[in-house]
Amino acid sequence: MKKKQKDSGPILGLPEDIIEFDKISMETIEVKVYTDKRKWGKTVTIIEGIDDKAIDTNSLLKELKTKCACGGTLKEGKIILQGDHKPKVKKILESKGFIVRVI
Repeated sequence: MKKKQKDSGPILGLPEDIIEFDKISMETIEVKVYTDKRKWGKTVTIIEGIDDKAIDTNSLLKELKTKCACGGTLKEGKIILQGDHKPKVKKILESKGFIVRVI
């Protein structure tokens, strides 16, 4: 008798232990990175389009704040970093597997 395989993934038809769903979800998300002027002419970098359900945004925010050496917050599904950090943020998010569009 043939040994029965584990349930295959619903999308790809492959065994679930082979599929890395976290990476698939990151590769399908397009993230927008842009800057904006706030009170008293302060520049902030805004990261928009990250799905809260697929990715832990709090740990991502903490990592971005550490690597960019700045303050930041998470409001209305957007990550807001103090200062202009578009090149750094793009490099960090691309290394994690996101599709990044800088505006």
